[in-house]
Amino acid sequence: MKVLFIGASGLAVTTAQRLLKRGYEVIIIENDKDVITGLRETIDCVFINGNGSKPAILKETSPGTIDVLFCLTKNDEANIISSLVARSLGVKRVITRIEDPEFEHICIELGLNDIIIPTYTNARYLEGIALGRDIIEFQAITHGDVRFFAMVIDEENEGTVNELDLPGQSRAIFLYRDNLFEFADSSTRLKKGDELVLIAHGDDYDKLVNKWPGIMK
Repeated sequence: MKVLFIGASGLAVTTAQRLLKRGYEVIIIENDKDVITGLRETIDCVFINGNGSKPAILKETSPGTIDVLFCLTKNDEANIISSLVARSLGVKRVITRIEDPEFEHICIELGLNDIIIPTYTNARYLEGIALGRDIIEFQAITHGDVRFFAMVIDEENEGTVNELDLPGQSRAIFLYRDNLFEFADSSTRLKKGDELVLIAHGDDYDKLVNKWPGIMK
């Protein structure tokens, strides 16, 4: 699998190192030559010096062969622009990092529903610690080829969970509506903007990705 990162942030580098250990092909686009020079001794991957939002730079990566692109610069607007350009060039899946939650619905309107909001993720984690709760990552409590799939409901998928016609043994487990947690089952009625989380096994996960490639989060 071929993975592209735009922005050599700490998150990008750490993720790239983990993927390299799994045998992935990794490319990092970084605008700062000095940053690239400093990283070449610590990570064995392809580096491209340039602005990741420029079509000419992205074309150097053969975008049609990129399985996943992570836009992880510290600038929300740059990440959004890079995501849109990459999608237009044929990148299969684009993940957009934003820090300002106000950009979330703009991203969704633009069809950029694979969104990372580190502020939200970290805040929920710290809130749990403050409340004295045990924070257990999903990966630690699942075994075998079990994965979680998150999607943002659009107008075409409004209705009950059962009407989604989920593949195989995949199941809806919970959703967020207006940032409020709710359990979900087959009878739950979904509304546009709901963030639905499913659990799936093996091939069923791949079927989910193929069925809803443009509305995952």
